[in-house]
Amino acid sequence: MLSSLGSYLPLRTAVLSLSFSPFMETFSLHYIIFFLLSLFLYIYFYYTNKKSTSKEGFENCPLLGTLPAFLKNRHRLLEWTADAVINSPNNTAIFYRPGKVRGVFTGNPLNIEHMLKTNFENYPKGDRFIYHLEDFLGRGIFNSDGHLWKIQRKTASYEFNTKSLRSFVMENVSLEIQTRLIPVLEKAAETRGILDLQDILERFAFDNICKLAFNVDPACLAGDGTDGGEFMRAFESATTLSAGRFNYAVPHFWKIKKFLNIGSERRLKESIASVHDYAEKIIRSKMELKQENSEEDLLSRFIGSEENSTAFLRDIIISFILAGRDTTSSSLCWFFWLLSSRPDIVGNIRNELETIRKRNVKTVGDSYTFDELREMHYLHGAISEALRLYPPVPLDTRVCLKNDVWPDGTFVGKDWFVTYQTYAMGRIESIWGKDCHEFQPERWLENGVVRQESPFRFPIFHAGPRMCLGKDMAYIQMKSIAASVIERFQVDVEDKNKCPENVLTLTLRMKNGLPVRINDVVEV
Repeated sequence: MLSSLGSYLPLRTAVLSLSFSPFMETFSLHYIIFFLLSLFLYIYFYYTNKKSTSKEGFENCPLLGTLPAFLKNRHRLLEWTADAVINSPNNTAIFYRPGKVRGVFTGNPLNIEHMLKTNFENYPKGDRFIYHLEDFLGRGIFNSDGHLWKIQRKTASYEFNTKSLRSFVMENVSLEIQTRLIPVLEKAAETRGILDLQDILERFAFDNICKLAFNVDPACLAGDGTDGGEFMRAFESATTLSAGRFNYAVPHFWKIKKFLNIGSERRLKESIASVHDYAEKIIRSKMELKQENSEEDLLSRFIGSEENSTAFLRDIIISFILAGRDTTSSSLCWFFWLLSSRPDIVGNIRNELETIRKRNVKTVGDSYTFDELREMHYLHGAISEALRLYPPVPLDTRVCLKNDVWPDGTFVGKDWFVTYQTYAMGRIESIWGKDCHEFQPERWLENGVVRQESPFRFPIFHAGPRMCLGKDMAYIQMKSIAASVIERFQVDVEDKNKCPENVLTLTLRMKNGLPVRINDVVEV
């Protein structure tokens, strides 16, 4: 035993001496890197090229978890996660990859009710989500938790329920439609050229929400709109680049780019600075006129409610602009694309509008009142059906504070992210039936009247304490726009039989816009 140890020690000393030589150190490092790279590539290609026989959730592989599949499907994250949710027996799929990234995607209404209502306090937005978006959204209502969120929610909830705000919204929407949207479409009908309807609707929505937020007209859809156009472009860039932080293969790599001020993080910094400067300039101006200010916009209401800093007001207003601009334009784009291949549904909407006009002694082109919009049950159902299939916010994420077990039996660990997949839910047979992939407005009607659906089966406007305050306002805007366009124009989508490729930022947009030709409706 001693002799063996004696013969081992010189050998060990020699090996140690050699291993610490510069040559051996370099050789060992290269060998380790080569070995790890080879192992990674083997596992990656083996599992990504192998046809899986399992139809349950995500494909996982040893050591790397879901990472290889994530890298393979990162360009189609929405469809990939939706497939995993739809194909899981309980519509819940576990996700994990290196870097302590563990989470759950679900489309199960029971789990969603548990997360958003029953055990609400255990599922806040969480530090990860807030930190990713804090540079852009600060601690506005959509990017805060706890006491700060409750303060903003309480004030906003009161303001959104006032009749004066509803009237302010109705007036602005009607004016924008009559003086900007309709003239743009009339000109397009005359020239018979191709128009990007997504761009038009985004400009319309941006003008409209800016008026609501701080009663300033960026004039993006009409007029020169120089300053407003720059604000809109900076806002869009900030939204897209902020959302991109969630898609890195190495979770915190964006922080390195931010520290070095390079690439997308440099562009994000510049865009955010433009957005903040524009908003703060308006806020300071209104705060100086506080005593004289009797305007009905949200900023004036928040200024009048209590003392708040410029940064606090800026964060609130930017959050509302984000919610109002991207969600309504996204919803209407998918709505008009779906309608393009369903002339029968377009005909039903026109018949409903004609009935309402005759009953209220109106002609085509007259603005609709709030009560008349409420009479549009079929149109409401058609818009809801578009929202079901193409939700403007198809993924929504929270974090789990304490270990939990969901109603379907899924264990959710502390600090796991939890995401409800609204896009997948619209395609789950157990929720919507075997025709769930079809565009059927009638599923929303009972005896000709639109019915209310459980927000946990249809969480387009979220649910529970964080239920969207602007739901009714959104329907007012969407129905006003849709009715005014459909009764006057035929919207012909180019390549209407091909589903537009989507791009997932904080909302669901069409990657290449929505090219259309506008024609006047021919009276029969």
